[in-house]
Amino acid sequence: MLLPKCLGLLALVCFSSAANPRIRNHDTHDYYALHLRSDASPQQVSLALGLDYEGKLGELPDHHTFSSPRRRRHAADAILEDLRRRRRKRDFTGMGALEGVLWSQKQKTKARMVKRNVLPPMLNRAPPVPGSKEDAKPAAVANVPDNTEPVANPEAVAQRTDLARELSIEDPIFNEQWHLFNTMQLGHDINVTGVWKQGITGEGATAVMVDDGIDMYSDDLKDNYFAKGSYDFNEQTDEPKPRLKDDRHGTRCAGEIAAVKNGVCGVGVAYNARIGGLRILSKIITDEDEASAMNYAFQDNQIYSCSWGPPDDGRSMDAPGILIRKAVVNAIQNGRQGKGNIYVFAAGNGRGSGDNCNFDGYTNSIYTITVGGIDRKGKQTYYSEHCSAQLVVTYSSGSGDAIHTTDVGVNQCYANHGGTSAAAPLGAGIFALALSARPELTWRDLQQILVLTSVPINEDEDWDTTYIGRKFSHAYGYGKLDAYAVVEKAKTIDLLKPQAWLNSPWMHVKHPIPQGVEGLLSTFEVTEDQMTKANLERVEHVTVSMNIEHTRRGDLSVELRSPTNLVSHLSVTRRMDDAKQGYIDWTFMSVAHWGEPGVGKWSVVVKDTEVNEHNGSFTDWKLTLWGECIDPSSQELLPMPKEDDDDNHDVITASPSFVSVVAVATETDLPANPTDHQHRPVNAKPISSGPQTTTTASMSASTTATNLPSEPPVEDKESPHFLPHYFPTFGVSKRTQVWIYGAFAIIVLFCAGLGTYFFVQHRKRRRSEREDYEFEVLDDEDAALNGGVGGKKKGRRAGELYDAFAGESDEEGLLSEEDEHEYRDEDPAERGKKEGSDSY
Repeated sequence: MLLPKCLGLLALVCFSSAANPRIRNHDTHDYYALHLRSDASPQQVSLALGLDYEGKLGELPDHHTFSSPRRRRHAADAILEDLRRRRRKRDFTGMGALEGVLWSQKQKTKARMVKRNVLPPMLNRAPPVPGSKEDAKPAAVANVPDNTEPVANPEAVAQRTDLARELSIEDPIFNEQWHLFNTMQLGHDINVTGVWKQGITGEGATAVMVDDGIDMYSDDLKDNYFAKGSYDFNEQTDEPKPRLKDDRHGTRCAGEIAAVKNGVCGVGVAYNARIGGLRILSKIITDEDEASAMNYAFQDNQIYSCSWGPPDDGRSMDAPGILIRKAVVNAIQNGRQGKGNIYVFAAGNGRGSGDNCNFDGYTNSIYTITVGGIDRKGKQTYYSEHCSAQLVVTYSSGSGDAIHTTDVGVNQCYANHGGTSAAAPLGAGIFALALSARPELTWRDLQQILVLTSVPINEDEDWDTTYIGRKFSHAYGYGKLDAYAVVEKAKTIDLLKPQAWLNSPWMHVKHPIPQGVEGLLSTFEVTEDQMTKANLERVEHVTVSMNIEHTRRGDLSVELRSPTNLVSHLSVTRRMDDAKQGYIDWTFMSVAHWGEPGVGKWSVVVKDTEVNEHNGSFTDWKLTLWGECIDPSSQELLPMPKEDDDDNHDVITASPSFVSVVAVATETDLPANPTDHQHRPVNAKPISSGPQTTTTASMSASTTATNLPSEPPVEDKESPHFLPHYFPTFGVSKRTQVWIYGAFAIIVLFCAGLGTYFFVQHRKRRRSEREDYEFEVLDDEDAALNGGVGGKKKGRRAGELYDAFAGESDEEGLLSEEDEHEYRDEDPAERGKKEGSDSY
């Protein structure tokens, strides 16, 4: 009795000490993330796996972390692998405590994310064209600053002076903070001073920099520092202060948001908001660390500002892992008391490398606000990436100047902050003002406000008019942020009903992609009935997941056309991307279709733009429409992401439909909304039709090689096949198929007749020869030597080989049972005598 009690007490003490997270050491230990059933005991799972229990995994419900000293292969690896196999087979027998393990992942350290700042403004000119004379010059000569000295407007200077006096702003670099009040390029600032005059300066709002730390001892930040919402995940301490030489990025971004109005440096956009720091960029981390950071104090931290991402090199294609995706969805559904946290991401600095923010799984998420950059003249910067997932732009470095803000040190300032790294925090500061004015705004309400209030700029460039009458550009999103318009709209806007969604089935295309000017088009039709069943009233975000095989990923581009004829360029060709693969379950996103009704034909066009030795095939795709629900009382929350969400490519949920493929001649250099309607068929490789997954028989998919006509081609209600679907159409009309198959039939009949003629002539010759000779009966020995009995055995072996490949047949044999019995059982010598007496 005493021993069990002692052991139980010892286990309780051990596990109690393990409840507080211990210092992680990825050099000496392996770490495991496990999702357990709510009634499962982490301690019992720990004992069964032979692992140490580290504690809960951030704010993710029922997720826990375990560890073990590092070794080549731990016994837990094999056990967890076996658990995954058994769960797939629904075999839970004898699992004991491990039956409560729903999911597991051994953690791996990941490459550090890239800060999206750029060089000082003297280098903020567009890079020279590769191979040009300018390209051959040294960098210091090739990148010459704009020496045109702007002149301040005296009236604007006077207004700024009056404003500073009225608001008691005495900060020394306030006059240099042109992004707050521009006295040279009038109108090119965030238009925030009218908000401040109303007394809206960020009170009650909290933003946190997910970055390389912030200097909480800086005089410009310390009064607004929010310790409760801060943590250092790199050093695993409470204070996320800068420790490395280049740990300055987060402090500079934090100053843009919430630098205090106190006579030190300048002021932040929301200078009375709280500012925190989550340090993750200074050392290697795991997905578990990043997921915990993205959920850290998510009831108090309202806005997460993220000025980083995968490399902007024009060749990377990275997305957050499953744990991070779970953390973001958890924050959207449960953070901020259910209103959802605000995630702000820098669009990326890869424009000079031909990059696009839809190749970044952080910036193309429906849950993030992606912010691009413009310079102080309102020009598009050379570095800010384009994409259909970009919602807005705001000011950053370029045209000879940059953002002036706080730096690391007690009272240090910085004048050269730039890149989309500097644009995202300005957005975060404006969003803090909106939440200060209207705390009940949800994450989708804020995005809706940005769609309705952003200001289009440089309207002589490519802008499309959306269904709701707003302007959208892949370079600027819905336009530049206007703080005053955002806050005013936030005060009065009707809050959105909960989010609903409609998933299409996976559309199986499985067809080669033509090279050059042609494209492969596949269409999916959404019906009113399907929108009603999905409880979806109107569209906000649109995502397209797809699989494409290709030997050079950079040659591909993808466009999405909505039923209202608006085009989203989901992906673009990238000259630097030499990856020998296409897209593998990659999800692209567009905000261009905000407010559309959703009903009608949605089409994707996949192009292989380069005529070269690289080629590929469009495998399949899936459409998801996200938006406001019809009936809030019946709308459920989106299930948490799972690793196998994209694995049901071959599941047929209802009546199958078939894909037809036709190649169509196209033209080059298509406009955003082409008006040509060329449908001239050309030769195409035949494709055998296959079933398509559909949610109802009314949903259908069709595929065409096309040049993206102004409207998706009207589908032929009649089948394009002259014969049953397993006969190819050759990409031609039924009439032409009649000619092809008719000619083929004539040739077959002619060959059959010719063969019959020669066969008859051959039989006649054999009969004539047999009449001239007598047949000699072979004795048993001769029969054996000449294939009698031996031939019979070989015949049986041949039959056995045939049966092995062909299997059993329901067809009747060529011989009757009587004839077959006679043939198989008759003595060879007797059979020879009988043949000699036949009459020919």
